[in-house]
Amino acid sequence: MRELTATLAQAEIIIEIGGAPVRVRTTDTSFIEMLERRYAGFVTSGKAAEFDFDVELTEPVAADADADLRVTLDSGRWRLERGDFAAEFDPHSRSGRIRQSRNPFSIDALFRILHTLMLAQEGGFLLHAASAIRNGKAFVFAGVSGAGKTTIASLAPPDVTLLTDEISYIRKDGNRYTAFGTPFTGELGKSGENVSAPIGALYLLEKGRQNQIAPVTAAEAGRAFLSNVLFFAEDQELVRSVFYSACEFVGQVPVYRLTFLPHSSVWEMLT
Repeated sequence: MRELTATLAQAEIIIEIGGAPVRVRTTDTSFIEMLERRYAGFVTSGKAAEFDFDVELTEPVAADADADLRVTLDSGRWRLERGDFAAEFDPHSRSGRIRQSRNPFSIDALFRILHTLMLAQEGGFLLHAASAIRNGKAFVFAGVSGAGKTTIASLAPPDVTLLTDEISYIRKDGNRYTAFGTPFTGELGKSGENVSAPIGALYLLEKGRQNQIAPVTAAEAGRAFLSNVLFFAEDQELVRSVFYSACEFVGQVPVYRLTFLPHSSVWEMLT
C-alpha cells in the first residue's frame, strides 16, 4: 500500500454507531455533507470521539475497483486495502488515515471493518441478521440470503422498532448482550433507528408452511451463529477470540429456529 498522506482537517463529522463515536475529518466540505445525508440519525455532536480518521479523497482507479479486500495487522497497526480504498489504523491511539474515492460505499465498508475489529476485542459482533425491538427487548433474526430477514422486518407491526434488516450490531455488557440500530441497509433500503435494547433471543430463520418456534442444540446454534458473523481480518489470535466469543454468546442468549409464513401473524409469537 502506498504511504498515506496526511490531510489538513477543515471539516469534520462524528458518526456514532453502536455507541462508538467516530470522527471523520477532511478538507472537502461536500464530502462531509454527503456523509451527513448518508448517516442521518447517526450523526452526533458534543461528544468525545472514540476514533479519529483523516480522509484523503482521490480519483477512483477503475482497474482496481474489484480488488480483493485485505485486513492485516502490521507492526501493531491495521492495514485495510481494497480497490477503492486504503487505510491505516492504530488501535492504541484509536486514530487512522483513509485514502478513498469520493463515494459513500467505500467509507461504509471501512466503518463495518472498523467496528468488527473493535467489537472482536470486547466480545461483540457485527452479524448478518435483522434485528428489532419489541416490549423493551431486542430480537435478532439470522439466516442465509433468502431465509427471510428482510421479510420478517417488513412484516413488523407498528409497536416494533427496526434496528436493521441487514447487519445487526451486538455489544457485550457484563453478562448480557445489547443490540444497536445501524445505518447499514438491506433490501428495505431503510436505516435502523439509533436506539438499543438487551437481546431477548436469537432466531435462526427458515421459511415454511406454518409459524413454529423450536429449540436448537448448542452445536447447531454455534455453527449457525458463526456462519453469520462478519469478520474480515487475517489474524489468527483475533479469529480465535471471535470463535470463543460466539460460543459464549449462544451459551447465554436463547437460540431458536423460527419457521414462518410470510405473514404478520408471525410477530404474535414474538413478545
